[in-house]
Amino acid sequence: MQPSTIERRLIHGGSFSMGSEAFYADEGPVVTVEVEPFEIDVHPVTNDQFAEFVAQTGFVTTAERELPAELGGGAPGSLVFHETAGPVSLRDWRQWWRWVQGANWRHPFGPGSDIHVYGSHPVVQVSCDDASAYAAWVGGRLPTESEWEFAAQGGEATTYAWGEDVRPDGRLMANTWQGAFPYRNEGAEGWRGTSPVGSFDANGYGLFDMIGNVWEWTSSPYLPHNSADSCCGGESGDSQTRRVLKGGSHLCSPEYCLRYRPAARSPQSDDTSMTHIGFRVAY
Repeated sequence: MQPSTIERRLIHGGSFSMGSEAFYADEGPVVTVEVEPFEIDVHPVTNDQFAEFVAQTGFVTTAERELPAELGGGAPGSLVFHETAGPVSLRDWRQWWRWVQGANWRHPFGPGSDIHVYGSHPVVQVSCDDASAYAAWVGGRLPTESEWEFAAQGGEATTYAWGEDVRPDGRLMANTWQGAFPYRNEGAEGWRGTSPVGSFDANGYGLFDMIGNVWEWTSSPYLPHNSADSCCGGESGDSQTRRVLKGGSHLCSPEYCLRYRPAARSPQSDDTSMTHIGFRVAY
């Protein structure tokens, strides 16, 4: 089954240089990887698309379920970002992330919030398990890290998905944090938080929002270094498997998280859901 609004692009594959040695340690070393042809969604899965999946399957997301006994049990919820009142040490993420009961994909910031007018925004508060379930429903899967990075480059091996200049001619190219993190967000093109998919230019492959807006799940288990072995999907045998997230989000800022680049990567456990993590499907 597939939502009526789905659109995807064929990526012909090829050999490319994956990773970077210019920013964060886990992005290196640079390795040569061969990618087979595949298809990928033009943009991240939206609230409207995910709602259609839930309506037709009755699927219940991780954040909507009671916490497992090994985690102490309790009411369901998820992690929600909150701007701080002023400058804080950037060493403790708990100053701007809070566990909120009742936060889930329908209510991203907790009870009282909803997605009524955000149908074209990327769905958030979805775990890797949730994303995988949706992908299987549409006849696809999550992309591997190497597929995702190859697609994000858009045919050009540059620092950013659009070239070497973060803001060519002063133009903002992706939805990333504008201002001083985590207490002053001036918004990207008027958006504070997620933006409608396609609000910024597509890359060379015609793909939108590969950089910024939301982090995206991949199927690849995270290793603390870039290698050809870490590019593939599949289980690692660890009950607390962490997957590679790619693309950065609307919360990425140069002083804290300069990860709005194709080579950037971040680890996250399979059962995590947050207000800045979404996904797209590969085939």
